[in-house]
Amino acid sequence: MTLGIWVLGDQLHAHQAALASSAPGEARVLLVESGSVLARRAYHRQKLVLVWSAMRHFAGELQAEGWAVDHAEAESFADAVRAWIAAHGITELRLMEPADREFRRAIDALELPVQLVWLPSNAFLWSREDFAAWAGRYKQLRLELFYREGRRRFGVLMEGEGKATQPLGGQWNYDAENRKAPPKGLQGPEPLRFEPDAITRSVIAKVRRLDGERAAAGLDPLPGDLEPFGWAVTRPQALTVLEHFIVTRLAGFGPYQDAMVSGQPTLWHALLSPYLNLGLLQPLEVIRRLEIAGLGQGVPLASLEGVIRQILGWREYTHGLYHWFGADYPSRNHFGHTAPLPAWFDQLGGSGMACLDTVLGELRVSGYAHHIQRLMVLANYGLIAGLDPAALTAWFHRMFIDGFDWVMQTNVLGMGVFADGGLLASKPYAASGNYINRMGTYCKGCRYDPKQRQGEAACPFNALYWDFLARQRPLLAPNPRMALVIAQLDRLDPAQLQAIRQTATHHRQEGAAGVA
Repeated sequence: MTLGIWVLGDQLHAHQAALASSAPGEARVLLVESGSVLARRAYHRQKLVLVWSAMRHFAGELQAEGWAVDHAEAESFADAVRAWIAAHGITELRLMEPADREFRRAIDALELPVQLVWLPSNAFLWSREDFAAWAGRYKQLRLELFYREGRRRFGVLMEGEGKATQPLGGQWNYDAENRKAPPKGLQGPEPLRFEPDAITRSVIAKVRRLDGERAAAGLDPLPGDLEPFGWAVTRPQALTVLEHFIVTRLAGFGPYQDAMVSGQPTLWHALLSPYLNLGLLQPLEVIRRLEIAGLGQGVPLASLEGVIRQILGWREYTHGLYHWFGADYPSRNHFGHTAPLPAWFDQLGGSGMACLDTVLGELRVSGYAHHIQRLMVLANYGLIAGLDPAALTAWFHRMFIDGFDWVMQTNVLGMGVFADGGLLASKPYAASGNYINRMGTYCKGCRYDPKQRQGEAACPFNALYWDFLARQRPLLAPNPRMALVIAQLDRLDPAQLQAIRQTATHHRQEGAAGVA
């Protein structure tokens, strides 16, 4: 028997399950860069560089550890894997379960001429079986319940013994302390960047060549800026980002994690999600390091708990829900929204709204925007403008440096646009321009007035917000968490509401026509 191990592009850790099932000298390892990924989705240029460069670096690291490693570039995964199997006489092929459901399905459909062995993923703290056992106990699956269970299960930020175990500091979360609006002049530390080495430069050249081939074939160019590229592409670099976050950003993470500031795309955010999602960092090692360093350095508990909640709570929760909800989840469309994405989504700018154009511009440069920009600017717009949830989710997947199906389906469909009707969130996160004005600095200098609801100068978020409430009132009114805003809607003068809705209709028509 000749054993082969196929390592996928988001499984770049030496102890991932398939590699851990063997040892150097006992198996050949394959990594594949397939051009077929662009046939389905036109990914952000920096995302392609990150994944492919990280794969190439990881192949080199495995070789240095004594593994027999083959790195293939091909038009399709099928071509590369079949040729590799034939060339090396592979009779058994092991893979770690992909995080994304569709990738597992696609590999099974290849019908490879070998014994295919799937190994359970160890990329997450909760196995799919353990999450299902937890979820089966509840009618409503809420993050807070899951997060508390995770704190207990893994002994994170806890004190006491046995049944007397309590959360450190006497409370489970510090959300109330971590939602401050940005004061004037708020500025976070500079993020850590890395100069591309020869391997990364070769990948940049490849992406540039692919863009030329797309142009020759009459296809749209890939989105986003190719350079400058400064993301970490190796595990040592990713660990350096973690330490840099601890030293320069961890203490300040909490208070302004929901703030949005022009010219400050990262503030105190950790920038660890791309590396966690590729496998360069492991969740528990990050959590333990944060806990030890944070408590040792006297980091405010609100900041420490806030960032650990993102990893131990939200990341594990959304991954678990992705598999718990099942294969039909992406087709959910609670509000029946079908509007196509305006052209400026793909152009990454040109909406005429300062908030959207700022966030899209930052996304164009780096493939990154932080969680409140994603939820309360991009997804909020998609919700209240009635954009097609599936199209918006696909856009998030291909534009964001840390985007995968398991990330974006629950985050966008569930949290962002409430397309699942409340399976994840307890209410739609719809907001007017007032929220963006309160929590951000984008409105200053914008051509639209965040205080106006109707007319040419009205903030589109205002008109779209009230129009959304009016359009979807039958579905929103039964939700007790929407009672206050529905009451406000019902108090609006009918003539004013009509004018607001006309403003919203005009804005949507401009977007559908591709008019900035």
